[in-house]
Amino acid sequence: MRVLVQEVLKASVTIEEKEVARIGRGFLLFVAFTEGDDRSVAERMADKVAKLRIFPDENGKTNKSISDIGGNILSVSQFTLYASAKEGNRPSFVKAMAPDKAKTLFGYWNGLLRERFPELGEGVFGADMKVELINDGPFTLWLDSDEIFGGKQ
Repeated sequence: MRVLVQEVLKASVTIEEKEVARIGRGFLLFVAFTEGDDRSVAERMADKVAKLRIFPDENGKTNKSISDIGGNILSVSQFTLYASAKEGNRPSFVKAMAPDKAKTLFGYWNGLLRERFPELGEGVFGADMKVELINDGPFTLWLDSDEIFGGKQ
């Protein structure tokens, strides 16, 4: 599982000129799954995201979590996080989880986040989304479950 975390001042998702989600200060998460990912990986990654301390404290140090600042989350499916351009110039997406499985896992992931962040904003899986954001800092983190947890657990 991969999650691209962006600290934002605000973010939104629009589909066919209709805004479907909007948040203020918090995280914009681009989320992708690969074969072998399961609920336990999603649970561990959701816990990691919720506990990330990347917001500044009164001394400007990254010591506060999203809960500490009363922030919110916008979660957007982004299978292209598993793109590979290793060979040639056209990316391959063979490492991305099959859409039907990924959609189910994305729904589970969002449910986990919603338990902690009831105002969770969501993109629409598989839709042609227009994502707008104001990145704060900018502060962007790349989370890969294989790297963080040492492979599928």
